[in-house]
Amino acid sequence: MELHGKNIIGAAESVEPAGDGFQAKNPATGASLEPTYHDATQSEVDRAYGLAVAALPEIKKLGREARAKLLDCIAEKLDALGDEWLERAEAETGKPVGGLKFERGRTTNQLRMFAAFVREGSWTGARIEHADSERKPLPKPDTRMLRIAVGPVAVFGASNFPLAFSVPGGDTASALASGCPVIVKAHPAHPGTSEMAGRAIAEAVAECGFPEGTFSLLHGTGHEIGLAMVRHPEARAVAFTGSLAGGRALFDAAAARPSPIPVFAEMGSTNPIFVLPRAAAEYGTAIAKGMRNSVTLGVGQFCTCPGFLVGMESPELDGLRGQLTEYFEGAAEQVMLHSGIRSNFARGVERVAGVEGVSRAGDDLTDAGPGGATVTAVLFSTDAGTFMDSEEIRDEVFGPSTVVVGCGSRDEMFAMASSFEGQLTATIHGTPEDLEEYADLVGILEEKAGRVIVGGFPTGVEVGDAMVHGGPYPATTDSRSTSVGTAAIERFVRPVCYQDFPQSLLPLELQDDNVTRILRLVDGEWSTA
Repeated sequence: MELHGKNIIGAAESVEPAGDGFQAKNPATGASLEPTYHDATQSEVDRAYGLAVAALPEIKKLGREARAKLLDCIAEKLDALGDEWLERAEAETGKPVGGLKFERGRTTNQLRMFAAFVREGSWTGARIEHADSERKPLPKPDTRMLRIAVGPVAVFGASNFPLAFSVPGGDTASALASGCPVIVKAHPAHPGTSEMAGRAIAEAVAECGFPEGTFSLLHGTGHEIGLAMVRHPEARAVAFTGSLAGGRALFDAAAARPSPIPVFAEMGSTNPIFVLPRAAAEYGTAIAKGMRNSVTLGVGQFCTCPGFLVGMESPELDGLRGQLTEYFEGAAEQVMLHSGIRSNFARGVERVAGVEGVSRAGDDLTDAGPGGATVTAVLFSTDAGTFMDSEEIRDEVFGPSTVVVGCGSRDEMFAMASSFEGQLTATIHGTPEDLEEYADLVGILEEKAGRVIVGGFPTGVEVGDAMVHGGPYPATTDSRSTSVGTAAIERFVRPVCYQDFPQSLLPLELQDDNVTRILRLVDGEWSTA
């Protein structure tokens, strides 16, 4: 595919050059990659939203089955991009093609998963209460409830997953599944990868007979384009994966609008792992290996990378710490997504290393490589008292690093667990006896995290019906939602009650004959009849 470097606004290619534009850079070599892209202008943002508003009622008329076919078609178009898509993603992000193949499978599989979920229909929340004219003292009206699409959704592509959390990722998939038009801001670190995906989605939209405003793709390097998308009066929701600063800026902008809108921002996490005493003795070697693999997977650039390992001070914890030190000091060089992330990682490492009471093992990070993005893993070690007294340690260091924290008592471990801010995940390693003795730790962690894990590691987020990829602030801006799994669709729908409607005016899902056989709550009983 020959890349054109233009914004995709509905069915049209658009570019209104302002300034010199920008190009992607290969993080391994530092080479610039053609073509040149330009920041979208306000008029292009306006056109994208105008088309989206016009598309909304047409999407509604097409119905659930048509949306399911669209999602399936998008998956087919993405698969058809073949190795060319993966090769461009590798050049722009430094992620190896092998890992990108897995990510492509995740991306297309979740589109197909949402297609099946849309067809199944229970997510619409259909409820029916029939009228009772004989009820005293007042007759009971006929009321029926259904969740409908909120309207145009602004989606922000993430840097660390150029496929699965970017243009065709879970935010786009779940928004389209709900019936919302989508306007995506491509991440400037991988614009070519984004363009290829955007063109595939636009082709599917046209092929499936959907209105052109169903999807648009805008490029931009600065904050202005993102803020313009959030502040646009026709925007109805925002989905973002990225930094705390970026997510909070969008959240604040959305809240300051004359008509505030929800922002579903996933902003990172330190994902603590608690190793209980007997587990440290019995599983220490396996835990050390799993910890090394989890921290270095994807060069530590997963929002679920475990930033802390917390245990009771003991010879067993010393042994685990020693194994981790050996692993980290022998870690191979890896290339991060781009030089900016690498610079932030290096600053974070120096911030933690500068705290009195913290020791460090691993590379000194003096050699950034030809692309300015090369790193090796870093291990820190400290005690619970130093952790509790230092904000510098607690903040996320996005990249391949972790901190081993030793606690002097059970109470100190529980106090430390209680001190963590909101997290995407929290993990416990323990024997059955440990888990019984430390059962109260689960109650603490479920208040802190969206996903609590026993005996595993947080990297690797299963895409399914029961997954929660979210958590209390600052992990996300809304702990009631998830950005992974079928429940992600709930972010982009709202309930509407239809009172005393004739059958002919009711949505198909609320009509008495239930021709689609979706699960509904009818007069207090769940039924597909």
